[in-house]
Amino acid sequence: MKKSLMLAGCLMAAAPLAAQTPVLTVYAPEYFTSEWGPGPKIEAGFEKICGCDLNFVSGDVLPRLLLEGDHTTADAVIGLTSDELARADATGLFAPHNEDLSRLTMPTVWQDPVFLPFDWSETAFVYDKTRLKAPPASFQALIDAPDDFKIAIQDPRSSVSGLALVLWVKAVFGKKSGEAWAKLAPKILTVTPGWSESYGLFTDGEVDMVLSFTTSPAYHIIAEQDDTKAALIFPEGHYLLPELAAQLKSTKQPQLAQAFMDYILSNDFQAMIATANWAYPVVEKPGFLPPDFAALPKPQKTLVYSRDEAEALRGPAIEEWRQALRK
Repeated sequence: MKKSLMLAGCLMAAAPLAAQTPVLTVYAPEYFTSEWGPGPKIEAGFEKICGCDLNFVSGDVLPRLLLEGDHTTADAVIGLTSDELARADATGLFAPHNEDLSRLTMPTVWQDPVFLPFDWSETAFVYDKTRLKAPPASFQALIDAPDDFKIAIQDPRSSVSGLALVLWVKAVFGKKSGEAWAKLAPKILTVTPGWSESYGLFTDGEVDMVLSFTTSPAYHIIAEQDDTKAALIFPEGHYLLPELAAQLKSTKQPQLAQAFMDYILSNDFQAMIATANWAYPVVEKPGFLPPDFAALPKPQKTLVYSRDEAEALRGPAIEEWRQALRK
């Protein structure tokens, strides 16, 4: 009886302590929070130092914030992209990240005081070397290639990688991007809502190449010991796509939210990015990239738009794509 009373007393004493554990709510894309995404490792790493419960809420980050506005329950967000910056910033929901950006090792200078990059890659077409023996050596060569290529891409209206593609085409071909799409369209076997669907078609052998990233082959090489997948590297350049995090002005956990921003640029976080999210860390140090990852070919030219340029071009670029594919 005494033991039961003692146990009950311990449980009652423990309950307030458990209730006092602060919770940091972070909105993130579904890929990020999945068991194969970086979320679980980041959650474990941050909780070791924060004395808190890091709660990832998965879904479409920006659309959810636009819907919730000032009533959002998020303390921070992660997984936005640079092409969403103008729309995200226009909400007025975000606070400065307060980080020293001079530490960043990205291929372009990043100076945004609110949105903090945590990784980056560049858009690319990934192909199977066993299926394509003589792949196109340039973007123009791909455009001019026979129409018997089978390519899978993502819808720019629903996918950040699909949006990056139409902006990439615009950056390379400029006023002739509509003509480029008209030539590329017959080679596109399918357009999927998101990256995972089209990449699945590629790994299943349904298409010869897929819109993805220059870093995608690292997964096959390192995780699967498969060196048959490679990214086409074009002399015209490749479109930069950093992924970003930010903290909310309305957070009720401002110290934890800031601690999360600090953690993003920490050695612990950045060292796990390469094999947790298969992208380049924004702070690269010796040992952060496995040798096979470091050996991946990199484009000689990086293409990038400012937030205002990307937003101004978004609508026209999507319309050019839509008109070409509907014919």
